[in-house]
Formats: sequence, structure tokens, C-alpha cells
Amino acid sequence: MQAKRGKNKMKISYNWLQQFLQLDWSPEKTGELLTDLGLEVEGIELKESIKGSLKGVVVGEVLTCKKHPNADKLKVTTVNLGQGEPVQIVCGAPNVDAGQKVPVATIGTMLYDEKGEGFKIKKGKIRGEESHGMICAEDELGLGNSHDGIMILKEDLVPGTPCADVFKIETDHVFEIGLTPNRADAMSHYGVARDLRAGLMQKDVNLELISPSVSDFHVDERRLKIDIEVENKELIPRYCGITITDVEVKESPEWIKNRLKAIGIAPKNNVVDITNYVLHELGQPLHAFDASKIRGNKVVVKTLEEGTKFVTLDEVERELSAEDIMICDAEDNPLCIGGVFGGLKSGVTENTTTVFLESAYFNPVAIRKTAKRHGLNTDASFRFERGIDINQTKYALKRAALLIEEYAGGKLSSDILDFFPEKVKDFEVFLSFDSVYRLIGQEIPKETIKNILASLEIKINSVTEAGLGLVIPSYRVDVQREADIIEEILRVYGYNNIEFSHKLNASISFDDDKQVKVENTIANQLVSIGFNETMSNSLTKEDYISLSEDLNANFNVEMLNPLSSDLKVMRQSLLFSGLESIAYNINRKNNALKFFEFGKTYHKFESGYEEQKHLTLFVTGSRVKDSWKVANTASDFFYLKGVISSLFERVGLTNLKTSPSKSDVFSEGLTLSLGKTKLVDFGVVKRSILKEFSIKQEVLFADIKWDVILPLVGKKKIKVADLPKFPAVKRDLALLLDQKVEFKELYNLAFQSERKLLKEVDLFDVYEGKNLPEGKKSYAVSFVLQDENKTLNDKQIDKIMQKLQQTFEKNVGAELR
Repeated sequence: MQAKRGKNKMKISYNWLQQFLQLDWSPEKTGELLTDLGLEVEGIELKESIKGSLKGVVVGEVLTCKKHPNADKLKVTTVNLGQGEPVQIVCGAPNVDAGQKVPVATIGTMLYDEKGEGFKIKKGKIRGEESHGMICAEDELGLGNSHDGIMILKEDLVPGTPCADVFKIETDHVFEIGLTPNRADAMSHYGVARDLRAGLMQKDVNLELISPSVSDFHVDERRLKIDIEVENKELIPRYCGITITDVEVKESPEWIKNRLKAIGIAPKNNVVDITNYVLHELGQPLHAFDASKIRGNKVVVKTLEEGTKFVTLDEVERELSAEDIMICDAEDNPLCIGGVFGGLKSGVTENTTTVFLESAYFNPVAIRKTAKRHGLNTDASFRFERGIDINQTKYALKRAALLIEEYAGGKLSSDILDFFPEKVKDFEVFLSFDSVYRLIGQEIPKETIKNILASLEIKINSVTEAGLGLVIPSYRVDVQREADIIEEILRVYGYNNIEFSHKLNASISFDDDKQVKVENTIANQLVSIGFNETMSNSLTKEDYISLSEDLNANFNVEMLNPLSSDLKVMRQSLLFSGLESIAYNINRKNNALKFFEFGKTYHKFESGYEEQKHLTLFVTGSRVKDSWKVANTASDFFYLKGVISSLFERVGLTNLKTSPSKSDVFSEGLTLSLGKTKLVDFGVVKRSILKEFSIKQEVLFADIKWDVILPLVGKKKIKVADLPKFPAVKRDLALLLDQKVEFKELYNLAFQSERKLLKEVDLFDVYEGKNLPEGKKSYAVSFVLQDENKTLNDKQIDKIMQKLQQTFEKNVGAELR
């Protein structure tokens, strides 16, 4: 079985998008269009390359600088801020002097520390001297780490110039997009820009989509060739590589760092940052190796023996599977887990001078298995798993190589080696106009359809009256059917542009299904007494099996493709998902809970897979909501027993057999059965199980076998009668009994003695203790008598009570107290 995948979060920088589209729309308006196109924008966040964007920080000119009269290490300066009179600022930096141009945080400016916590610049007195601002060091502005002294700016700067202009502080808006797994084409800024352009064209906004140019690509000198060998073309359909020499590994330029930081990626060095930049720009993962670590000047892409040890970049030693794609050298030394994670010893460091740059297309299924096997979820594996554009592999390599050449001083030292044995043919689909109209429910002009397809780079190969022959671009791996094409047309055309009738048509369905009726009856009764219905995930943790000996790990139904270890198997019991809900509520101060759930359990037996339907009840905390009118009474075992009994009575199941529960999830529990058929186990959940969920209060649980109960419902007819017109009479007996006598025996004997007029028998007091013979106890029992046709007289009542007393004396040795 395979689990469905939900949306994945992806961050897209608005400034980055504008490199491909010269768009002058607001970020909010752009976000609305992206959402309409199916790239749902879940939030827009303002990002600043420096927190606060240095608002209020200006260039100041130090006019005078004198020693503070009351402090040896402080100086009193007068500073020209470009407007009005110069201001006095007390400064403690040793390097401050007259004639300098310096950054000044004016009164009211907010500055931020390393933790992002802000402090406001205020007018104040320092050792008796007024100070109207602060002359700043680079760490105080977030521009660096130095605190040796204040920043000295260029002499040609004009006082009053905002420092945000001097340091080119960048503000950006970042879209958080909930990306569905099928949209592999939109896993990059270029892909989102391409989609955005298609949407803009429908609004008569025609913009050129600017692709990054690689026209300047050329080999500088062919002095280092690293050969490529691929052993399995099914796992690695395409693999490209190039060497770059004379590389200087250093800090990246500000614009690259700003782009990466905006989407939450911490810059490392120019080479690594460029591979990350191209990944998020074009959607093609790349990997840079230190070429000096590749023995034999050869890269071999292969699989290694099961259990081979390999240390990844996170310094974790992992055992490889024989199915993992590995990048190795000529001596079979593993360098990298292909498409997932790099190796500790082969990566680029500050000492690297020669780089082998890799760009590849790996089999999506193989990458997903490897990533899950090793618990690794990287930006590269995220894209490879969903299917990237195999035809973009070489182009992305050229793009990254040119950036490394420009910003790391490298020289392209080999031709691109490109293993691509079988070229991929573009997929062809025929689109029927009738199908478009039928599925969308509205006729869209044929020219509009053609324009939308063109904007999506879907080529029209042939045109007929019936439809269009189309060629799908290789980057749209999810578009394989006519219905997929129609979905593309509809999302670009706009769901909001589809007309809907203002007439409301409705039909009344009559559901005669017995199971639905009974479930609704029971659910309504539970809701009426304060229960809430829950629906929990049928996928759960494998570890829960160990909490109960009633469960067997061999019966687990396992996911072939689990989302996480928390969703690895299908549940064998509804207890643990219910306890998760209990814990979630208790952690949010909601302690009085009554839950019920209709759900299934799943088992893999030798005979095959089996599903079983259950109704579960959970009760914990106070029985009723806290109120001054009602005493705070905790829910207990007997309350749950009463709830269960009322449910069974509601569906006509009575006279059930009671026995101790054998389930090991209870510290104390009962089983109710009809004959030999077990209907329900209920009781108090063991503290050892509750501890696993950090639950400290008592939890009551009932597991009702719904599949067993359902066939029994309706076999016993429910009798309906008029309400009696004549009054009932209540009489009591105080009986002295042996300790072994149970109330159940008295109950049954009473109705055997008087079947016609006896309506109710209740036990309202039990006494055991002083003034009673040894081995005896006292029961106070009430009896309700009623004749539906006339009023009972004293003679009739006394006769019945005497008969009951004699019956108890004869059968259980009762004595009247």
C-alpha cells in the first residue's frame, strides 16, 4: 500500500522572480494570481537583508572630538547629520576622530542584536554629557562581526545620506507556496515565473520571459579531464560533468547571499552557494566535488555492496544499500550518495582549487527509496523524487560553471562530458475540443485554448476541427493525459471565469442502509450526553505495538512508501490514536473529555488482509462542565458502564453476560457478551500506557466490536406501549444476606416471583460492618409496583411484598431486618 502525499512548502523570492519577468505588480496582487494558477500562496513575508533595513541610520561627519570630562575612555563629538544644527554624541570607540564620515543611528532608530531583539536609540546623558544618537560599529548595524571600533566610511559620502543606500540594503517579499507533488515544473523560480507569465497573458499583460544566458560558455584551456563511467543507464539516464581549475573559494557576492537568505538558506562559500542558487533558480540539482579527491581522474556512477560504510557531510556514518546510487572514483571509493547527500571527504572546502561539477538526472523512484532509507530529505532529493527536466541538465551545468568562473575566478578546463545514451522523446497527446467543453462545463473559444497552450510552451503539432495534436515539453512530467491538458487550460483560464447557474438544484436521497441508520442512532445518543465524535488517521507509529501484548507486530500492514516513522503502519487498535487526541487536548488545558469514533483496524493474517470495524469511547476528567450549580464529579468506571449499557439497550441488546476483561490495556476492566459472542471490552487504561502519551489523569476506554454488533441489531423487537394512567407504588425491604449473595440474584428472583405488576427493582443501600453477624451484609432494596388498568390497593401491595419476602427467604436465606 502507498500513502498519498500532501502539499510541500516552497519559498519563492519576489525580487528573484523579477529577474525573469519585469513585473511592476505589487507582491499581494502577484500572490493572488499565483494562487489562481494553482500555486497556492499561503503567506507573504517581508525579508530584509539587514533586519530593520538601517532605517534612521545616516552618514554623519565628525566635526569635533574631545575627551569626555568625566570618563577616561569616552569622547564627546559633534556630528553633522546633513540637516539642521550638528548634534552632540558621546562615543566610546577608540578610533573615533574629527574629519571622519561615520554611520550614525539617530534618535528613534531601532537596532537589532544577534538574536534579532531590538533596542531603540534614545536621547540621554552619559556621565553628565548629553548624547543625541549613536556612532555605530559594523556588528551593531548587522553588517559584520567586528566591534573593534566604529565603521569609517568613504570620505566622499555626503552627510545625511541614508546608510541603506550606501550599503545597498535589500528588501524582498517571499511567497510561501503550498506546492502539490505533481507540480515538479514549479520547483524553481524560473518555473514559477514561467507559470506566472502564462497567467499574465490571460490578463493581456505580455512580458518577455528572460532566461539566464549561457552564450558566453567556452572552454578556457583543456588541461584537466575527469572521465565519466555510468554502469546502469536505467538508474542514471543522464550524467554530465565538467572540471574548473584555479578556483578561489571565498565568500559569495552580496546579491547571491541575499537571494539565498531570503528563502531561508544560509550562505557557505561561493562554489556551494552557486550550486544552491542554480538549484533554486532552474530546479536542477548540482554537486561540486573537490577534484583533487577524485582518484584516477575518473567518476564512476554505480551501486556498491550491501552494508558498505560511508560518512556523509553531516559526519554520520551510514550503511549503504546495494540499491543506492553512488558517485565513486576510479578506485571505487564512494564520494557522494547520488542525488541525495554529499560525502564528508569529497566536498568543496576553503582549500579547494579544482572543482568537478556534476549535473545529472537520477531515477525518481531510486532516489526516493534512498532518501527514505537513510532518513535524508534534501533540496536535491526533493526535486529528483518528483522528476526534473532531463533536457535541462546540460544547460544548468553551463549556467553554474559560468557563475563559478565569474565569482570564484575559475577557468573551464574540460569539455562537458555528457552521458545521455537514449534521448527522451516529447510526449504527444490529442486534445478533443468536445472533451474540453464537457469537462469544464463551458465553451472556451478555440483561439483562447491555443493561446493558453502556447503560453504553457505546449506545442500544437496538428489542428483539426475535432481537436489539437499536442507535444508536451519534457519539464511537464505530470501532463500525460487529455484530462491533464484540460486541467492546465482551466487553471490558466481561471476557475473564477467559469460561469455558474444561479439556479440551485438539489435532490433528496433516501439512504436505507441499515449500518448508516444504526450508526446515526448511536452517534446521536452519544452526542446528546456530551460526547464529541473524532476521526483519526489510520496510519500510526509502529512502536505502539509494543504497548500491548494483545497486538502482534507480525500482523502489521506496512506502508511501502511511508511519509514518516509516525505514519509507517496501519493501526491494529484505535486506542493509541484516541490517546493522542486526549493528550493534545489536555496539553491545551481541555481536561474534561468525552470522545467516540467509528473506525477500522487493519491486520495482515496468513489468510490475507482483514479490516474490522469498531466503535471506541474515551472518557476522562469531570463528568460535567464545571459550574457553581453542580458538584465537580469525576467520570469513573461505572459512568462508562452506564453509557455502554444505554447504547446496547437503545439497539435492543439486553441481558448481557458480564465477565472480567482479559485485555492487557486495562488496569481493571469488564467484557460484555451475548452468549459466547464478545461485544465490548471496557475499563481503566493502564498508567504505563498513559505515561507514553504524558497523560497523568485517569482515562476510561471502551472498544465495541461494531462488526459483531451490527448483525444482532433488530433481532429483538422493541415494544411500544401507552404511558400508564394509574400511579406506581414504591416499597422497600431491608434484607440481611450472606456475603456471597449478589444483587443480581435478588433482581432475578423478584421478577420470577411477580411478573405482572413488578416494574423496577433497585439497590439503594449496602451496609457491612458493626452490629451484623459475621459473614453477613445488609441490602436496602426498592420495588416499584404498578397496574396499568387500575389503582393498586394496600391489600394487593402487601400480598406482593409478602410473596417477595418469602421468595428471598426460601432461595437465598434472606432475613428481614
